[in-house]
Amino acid sequence: MTATAPRLPFKAMASFRTFTVDEYDRLIDQGVLTKYDHVELLEGYVVLKMPANPPHDFSVSVVYSHLNPIIPGGWALRCQVGAKLSDSRPEPDVAVVRGSLRTYASRHPGPADLGLVVEVSDSSLDRDQQDKARIYARDKVPVYWIVNLVDRRVEVYTDPNGPGDDPRYHTLRVFPAGAAVPVELDGATVGTIPVDDLMP
Repeated sequence: MTATAPRLPFKAMASFRTFTVDEYDRLIDQGVLTKYDHVELLEGYVVLKMPANPPHDFSVSVVYSHLNPIIPGGWALRCQVGAKLSDSRPEPDVAVVRGSLRTYASRHPGPADLGLVVEVSDSSLDRDQQDKARIYARDKVPVYWIVNLVDRRVEVYTDPNGPGDDPRYHTLRVFPAGAAVPVELDGATVGTIPVDDLMP
């Protein structure tokens, strides 16, 4: 009887193929990936998006409704649709972008178009604090909010250092329940939103 090598678990043997943003977009254009796949491209990897629940959906809707009346002219508001970064195609819960909605009729906003991105986090909190923060900092998205439903606070990340070995935001300000979070675009505060209003 011939001895056989022990069978290793798949993850121990697997190698992974990364995709560029353009390759990922082609998979969508060709119908290989559809909206029913519930994925996004993060640092070259096609990853499943965290499933949404009623508290998450509530907070996304409230963030949008509070930002909408205070966004000044020359900016537009997008909800749960793609942005095109250097190695990622995230779909932030809310994004404030330069121009009008029609500006993006035939393209996704890039790093220079993004004034503020917002992720609402409960089950996705670790991914949003670590991976998404690194991704947005790498492309120098100037302001990144995490509406942290777990700790009932809003985390505001600013001063990204851009591409390099350790992309990150240099400044983190935490706004707890009872506080108001400033809405900042191009370094100017255009309004504030009570943290309590964003919490389910």
